[in-house]
This record gives sequence, structure tokens and C-alpha cells, in this order.
Amino acid sequence: MPLSRRTLLTTLPASALLAVAAPLRARAAARPTTTGTADPGANPGADPGANHAALLANTVAIFAGTAESNARPETAAKLAALTSTARTRLAALDGAGPGELFKGLPLGTSDANLNTSYQYLYEIALATRAPGPAPSDLRDNADVRRRVIDALARLHDTYYGDQSKGYYGNWFNWEIGISASVSKTLVLLEEELAAYRPGLTATYLASMDAYLRNGKDGDVDLDSRFHTGANLADITTNRILQGAVTGDDARVVKAVADQLTVYATVDPYNPRHGVTDGFYADGSFIQHDSVAYTGSYGKVLLTRAVQTVKILDGTDYINTADLVAVVRGWVADGFAPLVFEGWMMEIVKGRGVSRTATGYTDVAVVVEAVVDLSGHTTGPDATALKGYVKFVRQTSKAALDPVVFVSPVSVARYADILADTSVPAADLGDAASHTAFNAMDRTVHRRPGYAFALARSSNRISKYEYMSGENLMPWFQGDGAHHLYLTGQDQTLAFGIDYYTTVSPYRLPGVTAPVETRRTVPELYGTAWYDNPERGFTSSSESQNTYVYFPRGTNTLSGGARLGTYGAVGLVLGDDAAYAAKQAGELPDDFVAYRNAAATKSWFMFDDEIVVLAAGVGDPAGRAVTTTLDSRIAAASDTVTVTGRLRDGSDWPGADGGGGTAPGPVDWLRYADAGQGVSVGYVFLDAGGDRGGVPRPAVTLDTVTRSRRVVRTSNPDTPVTKRVFSLSVDQPAGARRLSTAHALVPNATERQLAAYERYGRYGRGPLTVLANTTRVQAVEHRGLSILAANTFTPGTHHAGRLTVDGAASVLVRTSRDGTVSLAVSDPTTERGTVSLTLRGRWLRAVATDDGVRVRRVLGGTRIDVDTHQAHGHSLTARLR
Repeated sequence: MPLSRRTLLTTLPASALLAVAAPLRARAAARPTTTGTADPGANPGADPGANHAALLANTVAIFAGTAESNARPETAAKLAALTSTARTRLAALDGAGPGELFKGLPLGTSDANLNTSYQYLYEIALATRAPGPAPSDLRDNADVRRRVIDALARLHDTYYGDQSKGYYGNWFNWEIGISASVSKTLVLLEEELAAYRPGLTATYLASMDAYLRNGKDGDVDLDSRFHTGANLADITTNRILQGAVTGDDARVVKAVADQLTVYATVDPYNPRHGVTDGFYADGSFIQHDSVAYTGSYGKVLLTRAVQTVKILDGTDYINTADLVAVVRGWVADGFAPLVFEGWMMEIVKGRGVSRTATGYTDVAVVVEAVVDLSGHTTGPDATALKGYVKFVRQTSKAALDPVVFVSPVSVARYADILADTSVPAADLGDAASHTAFNAMDRTVHRRPGYAFALARSSNRISKYEYMSGENLMPWFQGDGAHHLYLTGQDQTLAFGIDYYTTVSPYRLPGVTAPVETRRTVPELYGTAWYDNPERGFTSSSESQNTYVYFPRGTNTLSGGARLGTYGAVGLVLGDDAAYAAKQAGELPDDFVAYRNAAATKSWFMFDDEIVVLAAGVGDPAGRAVTTTLDSRIAAASDTVTVTGRLRDGSDWPGADGGGGTAPGPVDWLRYADAGQGVSVGYVFLDAGGDRGGVPRPAVTLDTVTRSRRVVRTSNPDTPVTKRVFSLSVDQPAGARRLSTAHALVPNATERQLAAYERYGRYGRGPLTVLANTTRVQAVEHRGLSILAANTFTPGTHHAGRLTVDGAASVLVRTSRDGTVSLAVSDPTTERGTVSLTLRGRWLRAVATDDGVRVRRVLGGTRIDVDTHQAHGHSLTARLR
């Protein structure tokens, strides 16, 4: 298939980087540990001493700033924050009690406290190295630096150095977290350490190597499931700094070569070292093998990648321009579609959705990376990146405070971008777009005025992520749950931590769930994980990952097609891997697994509407089932109204803001929050399919108060009160399967919704449901001349003029001049060929992607599409 320009930007530089890795490995093998002396035999012209000096200077500049950057008035607040933090840490150091290095952080059994103690020492050391125009008693203070060094020695002697006592709790703290703080501290205090405790650096390096227990011989193991993606970038960055501070060029060179593997676009059909973590050709990012994670681990990787560019600047290890090209592609294709008016969408944050600092805070990290990246590009690329920084600043409802940036240099560069009048504010994508992140079972549909984000799951992608007491009630977050973001709204008032705190986990919008009460992992087992070492369940075991932390689904069908700015997505609900394994007798008797309800669903995304079809909705076990069409939150003081019209012409009885079940079939409803100035319309369509007619939806509008701790054990016990609106279709226990069909209309007015009602009664409406069964779901949008269909089973399926063989997702659009454009995707990712027929006059091919064949058949046009190893990618054709 032909590669788009955006795909080429991602894959070709990555290939170039991998080509560099081989000679780097040879260079590392040929150069044993050095002390900064050049070794021309290993790499003629290379000067390790100069390289290491550049690495150290660059690293100090990143974290402490430079004399030039810190003299800028814009960095004063950042420097003040560094100093204030260091003083707070020193006070805690002075107030420590027995068994503590810092007050309030008892050591000996808590790996988290040990990790934090090392972080605090780094923060003190940082303040001694930050240049600046304002006087500071911490800057260049030898006594303070030696206090830090003495504390490092004490921690090593008492709590860290003994390998037989260490490595309890979370592996991440021992292999990554502690090493990150220690490595940066060693760089910051390099000269003082050499003069005061010259052996301590080597002692720490030996221990840090020994704690790489998921590595190989104290180094990275590219075949380890722990050394992948963002984790690998963290580990290798640590090792680059360690090599620089000790003059060990072999360590630096190998760490650079190892890190380069992170930047290669993942080929799911030929994964290098068996690793599926990383960025994919469609912009998806996966971590933990199956978690859609751009908004958490993805932004960590973005930060590390840009820092690597800055750390390696001026050295001869690699051409950083290749690395910049790859990361620029990540920003444009992977991050920008997921950022809405300065807010990172929830569908790619895993357990991070339960944290109190999320959303706008997440995007601040992305902005700093883009700011720094722009400084390493030129021409149109630099202009685009700088324009994006301005665009986020202008559209975000939260004022971005650059004090949260890691680097004072970034703060100064950010100020320069905002002051540059030659750069216009501009998004990196179009205001109207459709992004099919099929590699991670996510979809984002954007229009001026709103963004619709959909989370799916399959046997490839996890239903959710729970871990470490975070995201305690995640069960349905990947079962077709959606977020509808509306322009101009402060998203902290619509989503984020308070949304997950007050909205029932069984009533996430778009979800079909059995009516039952599930228990969280701590409630079930008394710990943050299922502990059963004899059966392979430890805190970081593969079994824990597979069945507790991030279980995949059992369904194979999840995906959809994209045609320009329009999209179709299909999903067949499945149980998670734990339930399937429990039914097969593969899990212990005390392991608890829950069964899902059943449904086949489609989302068809147009300009003004998102049409949602569901068929076969019910429960094989006979339980009551709730299908939630939408749930939204508002402030307790906001005026929220629900208005609408029934099919008999009467008004919705809850127009005064109350709820209840509709007394008859409904034409449309409208939710409006006057306090936030937002509204959403719901147009009910003839469902057809397994059980025809229009269901009678139920509306609830409750005032809910819950503690933020209900979703994360470490959250503060802060009560949150919200008005919670929910629109659902409820089925009693033992009910027949049913079908539903409705359209979400963002920012709808009553007049706009009434127009659907008038057209619908006479069959002239823009939307028609052509089919809605568990075999095929299809709609036609007359206003756009689009026919969209998802098929779910083997065999031949019909929808309007379209015939499809087997499971597929198809979009067909006819232009005014008779040209027909179509897009086809395999939502199972398992089919070799998808075939379809357009009935009517024969159409010849004007343009097709590679692998698309068009021929004339009796009564129409046959299109055969090679979907072998396309991984859900849409293939397109234009016919006339």
C-alpha cells in the first residue's frame, strides 16, 4: 500500500536510526571502559573526553539552566521554585527522626519512600548548580553539596547497597526511579564527589547495575518485557549519564544504541525483540504490551526523547536530526489529535485517569517537549511546532504556567515563541479530522465545536488498566466508552478526576453493562494485587499483568474505516481474558472474574452527528442490563435542564429538569447546562434489527457526593459534589435482546433537533438506518451522500446499494459529479482480502491504493481489497 507523507516521516528516519545502532554496538564492544581518553582504533576521530564533557554540560543546562537562560526575567519564578523546593527538603532533612533521612519518610520497608528520598537529594543538589542573577546562599554551597553526598553514602550503606535487603515493592523504583535521581545527582555534583568522596560514584554504579535484575549482566536486555518503550528510554538515559560521569564510553555508546530501538515504528507482524511497545504507523502508542497509553507513558517517552536530543547535542554519537524527524512525527500524528483545547483526552491515560493532576497538566509536558523540539528544527517545521505551542496556549482554558517545565532553558524558549509575532497560532491538524488509532483500539473524531473520543478493546488491546491502587473501578472503560468534549468548556468541570469520582463506573457513556456490584482489587484480596506466588501471581508477574492489571478482551472485532474526515467503527463486546481463563479452569478458585453483557455496536461519525447503533443487546446469563447513551456532570449550583419531544407530539415530561423513564417513544432529547453554556442533543432513530421500534430511554439527574479516594487509594479524601446526568436504556432481568439507534448531536439547539423530528416523520431526514443486526449495521446520510456499514460475521451482507463479503468496515461517498470514493478496513486485523460490490452502473477506477482491485461484474462494480497485515489501516479508491 502507498505510504502517506505523514507515515513516511515516521518510518524512514526510524529505519535510518536503526542502521546507526549496529555500528554503535560495534563501537561499544571495541572500546572497553575508558577514563575519557580517545581510542582512535575504535572510532577514528572520536574524542570520548570531549563527548563526555558535552554530555555533562548539556545535562546540567537542561535541569539547572544556563547563565543566559537564568538571567531572563521569565525564568525568575522557575528559579525561585527550585530554591524554595530545596529549602523545604533541607528542612525535612534537619527534622528527620529515627529510621528516616527526611521527616515523614520512614525507610527500611517502603521502596516509595526510598525513591522519594533520593529525589529530594537531587532537588537539593539542583539548587546548588542553578546559575542566576539573584543572590542565593545555596548556589555553589560546598557545605550543602557535601550534606547531599553524605546522605547518599548513608542511604547506600543502610538502605540501598545490600542487595539481599533491597528490591522489595515496585520493580520500577529499583531499576528506574532511584537510578534516575542518583544519576542526575552524580552529574550535578561530579566535581565535589571527586574531591570529597571519590569512590562513591563507582559504588553507586555497581549497585545500580546490580538492581537491573530484569536486564542482562547488569545492563539492558532488549528481550526483556521490562525494558521496552518509555521504560527503556528511562533506563538508557540513566546509563548515558552514568557513562559520561565515569568516563565509560562503552556504557554511553551501548545505551545510545539501545535507546535507538525505541524510535523504530512498531511492525506488529514482525516485532523486534518481540516488543510491541512503542509508536505505530497510524500514530498509536502502546505500553505494557497492550495498553493504549499516549497520555501517560507516551508523554514520558516524548520527554525522554527530546531530552536525549538535547543531551547528545554537540557529540558524535548520532545525527540528532534523524531523531528529531521521528519525534516530530510523533507529535503531529500521535499527540496532537489527542489534545483538545489544551486537554489530554482520557482514552489514552490508563490508570492515570484517577489522578488529581491530569488533563491540562498532561499537556504542559507535551508543550515543553514541543518547545524544545522547535529549537532543533528549521524552516516550516520549526514554524509549525511554534505555531502549535501558541495554539495550545490560546485555546486552553487553563493558563499554562511554565514553572512546571523541567528546564529553565525551556521556559526562556517558550517566552521567545509567544513573543514571536511572525509565527501564527495554528493546530498541527485540521479542525475537521478523523483519526483511526486502530492499532490501539481508539478513535478520535474532531469538528469545530467538539471532539468525540472512543475507547475500544479486543484480544489485541486491554479493556482497561488498573495498578497500584489506581483506577480502582475500570471495568468498562474499554467497552465502547466515549468522551464528548465541547468547545469553550473548562474540561475540569466536565471530565477528569471528578468525572470518574461521581459518574458510576457502570454508567460510562456508550457502555452496556450488567446490573451488578463488582468489587475492587483491594476489596477482593486485601492488597493492591492478587498475591499467589505458587500460582505465578506476584506484584509484577506476567500473570498479574494478563489477568489483573490490564486484561485484554476475548473479542477479535474492533476497528473501523476512515474516508477523509469521516469514519465508521464497529465493536463486538467480549469478556476479558480473566473471565475466559477462569471458565477454562486455568485460574485459582479464589480468583474473582466478572462476566460481561453482550452487544454488537457501531459508531458512524459525520459532521453534526455521531450515529450509534447497537444490536443483540442483553445478557447471556439473564441479568438485567443497562446501556448508557450518555453521562455528563455539572456543578451542583448549575442550572441543568432536559427537554425533548415524544413521538406523539407531546413534550418530554422532565422538561423542568427532572428525570424518569419516557412514557412513550421519543423523537429527541436535549441536555443543557446553563452554568457552563453547553448542550448535547439525542435524536432517536428507528432501530430496526433484532427488535424494531424506538426504545423508551430513562433519564436520571442526581446530585452525587463522593470522595476522590473511591477511584485511587492515594488520593486525598476530598469530597466532590456534582449534578450527574445519565441517559440510558434499561432492560430487566430475563429480557429479550434489543436494538437501539440514536444520534449524538453536539451543541444542539432545540430548533435543530426539532428539524430532525419534522424530517423524520416524512422520511426525508438526513439519517436513515439501513440495517441494525448482529450481522450488519449500516446508515445512510443523505445530506453528505455517505453510506457507511460495518459487517460482523462471515457470509454476504447487504446495505443499500452495497454488498459486503464477511467482516469489514466500509464508507462510500458519492460526489455531485458522480465520483464515488470509498474506504475499506478489516476490523479483525485477521483477513487477507475484503470484497464488496456496489450495485448500479459500472464504475471504473480513477485512483486506488496498492492492493485495491476494481472490476466490472453483472449488475455493478466489484472491489477486492488486500487487507493482509494492514493492521486495521483503511485502503481507499476513487471510482467514476
